[in-house]
Amino acid sequence: MYQTAWIDSLSLFSFLVTSCYLMDDRFINQKGIDYYNKMIDDLLANGVIPVVTLYHFDLPQHLEDQGGWKTGAIVEVFDAYAQFCFGTFGDRVKLWITINEPNTLAALAYEKGMLAPGFPNPGTGAYQTAHNMIKAHAKAWHSYDSLFRKKQNGQVSLSLFSPWVEPANPTSVADQEAAKRVMALALDLFAKPIFIDGDYPAALKSQVAAMSKKQGYPSSRLPEFTEEEKRMIKGSADFFAVQYYTTCLAKHQENSEGEPSLLQDINTEILPDPSWQVSQPGSWVYVVPWGIRKLLKYIKDTYNNPVIYITENGFPQGDPAPLDDTQRWEYFRETIQELYKAIHLDKVNLQLYLVWSLLDNFEWNSGYSSRFGLYHVDFENPALPRVPYKSAKEYAKVIQNNGIKGPL
Repeated sequence: MYQTAWIDSLSLFSFLVTSCYLMDDRFINQKGIDYYNKMIDDLLANGVIPVVTLYHFDLPQHLEDQGGWKTGAIVEVFDAYAQFCFGTFGDRVKLWITINEPNTLAALAYEKGMLAPGFPNPGTGAYQTAHNMIKAHAKAWHSYDSLFRKKQNGQVSLSLFSPWVEPANPTSVADQEAAKRVMALALDLFAKPIFIDGDYPAALKSQVAAMSKKQGYPSSRLPEFTEEEKRMIKGSADFFAVQYYTTCLAKHQENSEGEPSLLQDINTEILPDPSWQVSQPGSWVYVVPWGIRKLLKYIKDTYNNPVIYITENGFPQGDPAPLDDTQRWEYFRETIQELYKAIHLDKVNLQLYLVWSLLDNFEWNSGYSSRFGLYHVDFENPALPRVPYKSAKEYAKVIQNNGIKGPL
């Protein structure tokens, strides 16, 4: 029986291919090739199917120095890199993710400046980089489709982060509409062009254009795709990959003052329900397992019942983290129950579920203090010993039994 492993790129772009395509030069890191060849071969030898991500927030610095995701030139760079990976590893890798959470990267890195490269561009950065990432993904998908698919018989998509969004006041029409706008910005901005028609949501385009005009911009801050680009983007995914952690509330809020921002564009405030349990003090992950079922139903209904892969779902613990992580296992148990309901009651075409993550690891701005792993890693010990949390042992039973035993 095969299990599935998520091979993240965390350093694949930088480590494997030191690229100077913009300067018409290239150097391939053979040690990187050897490393990933060994990892892929070892996984397959142990009955594990690799799911390989090409890009996860790790752009080489010299590409960033030349504009990075803010420049259209990155589209050709990324396509050349993707073709190299398809040609090098595609004989064994059959599931590819081009870009991990491009919507998160656009908002947190290029809008707010919270993630690398850390240069905020409020009101413009997210839209500009989203535009280029969508085109880069689509071009790489077409390269696989035309050059590699017939021989390798694999599949390619991108992974989109999405919360589920509920209206802050369920009886308020304004809050209901605000929740729809948040979903349009959080998920549909990327998903609609790729899975429906090659273009952004019409309501979002209209809102950003109107706000841009009010703020004195000569044109909308949300770029336009050409007709040729729309044709290239439409249908450029073989499955719908989504990453869910939590749910939020949306409250309508008129606000046109101050510098432009994404939330200002959609006239919305995002907040948690105070009754929801938080995974750890200060965390952004509120424990709302039922949200994943609603999100899956939304994807089914909005995107023509696609094959869905959940490529990340997890629960962070603080540091020090208890090995008896009962609270986290309860999150996973309830989540898996919601997945069962989504499959059997809502008829969602869910084919894959991956936990983030196997090991405690470096979690961006949180460093090693936010522990998502099924296995505890002692970062103070040079040997980095790994010990399973309770959730690892319980999740192993789920895999062995192909489900949870007991009542729903």
